[in-house]
Amino acid sequence: MKNDEGTNLKNGEGTNMKNEETGNHKVISENTRIRYTERMARKKGVVKGAWTTGIISFIFLVAVGITGISRYNTEQKNQLAVIEIQKQSFTELLTARDSVINVWMLTFNQIENDLNKVKEKETIITMKSSDMEFSKDKKQQILQDIEYINTLLDQNKKKIASLTAQLKNSGGTIKGMQIKVAELEASMKLREGEISELKVALVEKDFEIGQLNTRMTDQQIAITQKDEKINNQTNEINKGFLAFGTFKDLKAKGLVSKEGGFLGLGKKESLMDDFADSSFTQVNITQMRDIPVNSRIAKLITEHPRGSYEMIHDEDNKISSIEIKDPGQFWKISKYAVVEIKN
Repeated sequence: MKNDEGTNLKNGEGTNMKNEETGNHKVISENTRIRYTERMARKKGVVKGAWTTGIISFIFLVAVGITGISRYNTEQKNQLAVIEIQKQSFTELLTARDSVINVWMLTFNQIENDLNKVKEKETIITMKSSDMEFSKDKKQQILQDIEYINTLLDQNKKKIASLTAQLKNSGGTIKGMQIKVAELEASMKLREGEISELKVALVEKDFEIGQLNTRMTDQQIAITQKDEKINNQTNEINKGFLAFGTFKDLKAKGLVSKEGGFLGLGKKESLMDDFADSSFTQVNITQMRDIPVNSRIAKLITEHPRGSYEMIHDEDNKISSIEIKDPGQFWKISKYAVVEIKN
């Protein structure tokens, strides 16, 4: 019995030890599984995080790329706009410069043509002055030719001065233009020298040198005054005076009266001796062709030759006007015409 009990006791202890070992193994396995699970979870999390980070990075890079491209395109457009503005400005500058150059070239041609004219006139004067006989007309023609030369030289000196100022303001960058202006200045001085020598030669031939440099101002003034005098005289000669109206109107103006007759009968209208020109309408007798009447009866109080005028009737047999057929004859006796009308 005791042996059995000992054996059972030993067996029980062995069994308990085995159970404990089995329990311990189970705990270790469970812990290992948990740790493995945790490691796998962490690994999956890392992988997932990496994917997420990669996607976010890719999206960020794409966004940055798009922004960069957009900014690049904007900068390109701005640069192109600036280039276009600069191009347009440069084109306008070239156009303006070409326009100025064209004006200059035209002026150059004008100056050269004028200098050629001066040379031609100079040759003519030289030929005329070499003649030993000087008529009054020839002398006057030479004076006019020199006056013409003086005018051309003065005009072109002003043109050259203007061109010089324009070149200076432009910075003087057009070398060819500067050379051309210098050549024109030299030609101008040469012509002036030749004219001076010609004047000296004319003085030696007893010409009136004082008249060579004048602008004929005195002559022009005299001609103008003479023309004005002639015009005034012509206007005075062609001046006429016209008045028309009823007898009552004409009498009120102090132009007519009735004289003669017997016992108040047979009186005749006549022009007053003393009247004011202001009571008349002033006309030009060379231009006055019709005197408007528009009346049933009309007659001339003043004396005018028959045949120099005609009464013109309208469809109603009224006198519409008096036609002056011969102005010279009509106004020959008197420069005053007074027409009495009766309605």
